[in-house]
Parts: sequence; C-alpha cells; structure tokens
Amino acid sequence: MNNILYIFLFFLFNNDQDVKAISYNIRYDNPNDGVNIWDNRKTTVTEFISNEEADFIGMQEVLKSQLVDLMNSLIDYDYVGVGRDDGETKGEYSPVLFKKNKYKVLKSNTFWLSDTPNKISVGWDASMERICTYGLFENINSNKKIWVFNTHFDHIGVQAREKSVDLIIDKINELNKMNFPVILTGDFNLGDKNKSIEKLQNELIDSKKNILKANEYYGTYNGFKNFKADKRIDYIFFKNLTLINSKHVYLKTKSNQWASDHHPVVAHLKYIN
Repeated sequence: MNNILYIFLFFLFNNDQDVKAISYNIRYDNPNDGVNIWDNRKTTVTEFISNEEADFIGMQEVLKSQLVDLMNSLIDYDYVGVGRDDGETKGEYSPVLFKKNKYKVLKSNTFWLSDTPNKISVGWDASMERICTYGLFENINSNKKIWVFNTHFDHIGVQAREKSVDLIIDKINELNKMNFPVILTGDFNLGDKNKSIEKLQNELIDSKKNILKANEYYGTYNGFKNFKADKRIDYIFFKNLTLINSKHVYLKTKSNQWASDHHPVVAHLKYIN
C-alpha cells in the first residue's frame, strides 16, 4: 500500500512540475473558405488539443461560435478572453484555454494593442483592433503560479507591431512583480529575423529559436497551400521555466487538408524549482 501511495505521489508531483503550452491560430470561421471551412476542420483541431493534453493553449482568430464548439468538445478546459470588437463577444478572441481540473484563475484581463490599451481601440498604423489576453493561474495541487499571455499582432501595421512588442514587455514587467514563470503565445506576423522578435528573444526565451530554416518543420504559416511552410510567425516565448522540447506540428484533416492556415507550436516546459 505504501509503495502504491509513493508511486501516486511521485507522478502527481512530476505532473505538477511540467507545463505544456500550445500556440495555434485556428483560422476564423470564414464561410468563403471552400473545402477549408471551419466545419471541415473543427474535429481535427479539437482532437489534436485533446490528445496533446496541454496545460495552456493560446489561440488566435477565434470567433464566438468557434469558442462554443471548442468548449463543447474540450470538456476538461475552460478559457479566459473576450472579443476584440466590443470587449465582450463580438469579433475575434485571443483566448487562453487552460486545464480547469489543474489550474484556477487568480486574475485575467484583455488589453488592446494601442496607446489606449484599456479602451477598445485601433493602435498606431494597424488595420483593425488587436488584443492581448492574459491570466495569472495557480496550480491547484502545488500552488505554483504562472502568467500566460496570448496575442495576435496586426498583419499590416509596421509601427503597430513594433509598438505592440514594447507594450507587451512593459505589461509583463508591470504585472509580474513576484517574478513568476511567464508564457507568451501568439501569431506575431513577424519573421524570426525581425528586430521586434529579437527584442522579445532578449526578454524571454523563444522555444524554437535554434530551429534551422532548412528544417522541414521550420515554418508555421501555410495559407492552406504550401506543404513546406517557409514563414515562422507563430511563437511560444517563456521565462523562469526550463525547455524540455518544442515542435511545430503539421496537422491535416482526414480529407488531407490543413487543419488551419497556420501550424500549431507546442512547447513542453518544466518549473525550475
């Protein structure tokens, strides 16, 4: 009996030391996407999330109807986040999904990537509203705390992307006075040689910083077309954690179509102590 208890506690402790995160732009529910419409992809996306058993999933381009689909299928998860158009349910979310039997939410909010982050707003030269959603989570068993941020940068505004990096770094430093572990996921619409990504790499650790462009699984954007994606624009950054491994997953539906026009990024991390 003692041995069984010891084994149970050993696995429980080690499970609480590990943190798995996913960043995934799932492509909004666009009725003009033909064979790639959401109804043809959603089962593949939800099965992937369920099989990975990640602690946190930062998603982008999620409409309310898609969020309902996800929550109906992913019964072990809850989320924080709001729609960017009205701060409630309208427009795309950048939600953070989390394992509700492992974590509780201590604090959460969404800010707009602009000079007025606490207001619904379009920032700088951006084409539309852009947001960052975050939460402070506590492990129910170990009481370990962790910040998770998730964002989606503008695809047009050059200044907007530069300023958005500065804003997020400032927000992390402002909130994380206790120096808890931090995870930042997102579609940054920036290549990894961009100076703004390099600025983030100086503040946080890029889970795939050392991937070679020649690697078959280098890119994260496929546009529903390319077999070998050559654009790495989706990232997982972290701080005060140790990287075990990280991967880009080239995920296809049963009909051999891409599950999204972006590939998910997965990072398996561990608490330092």
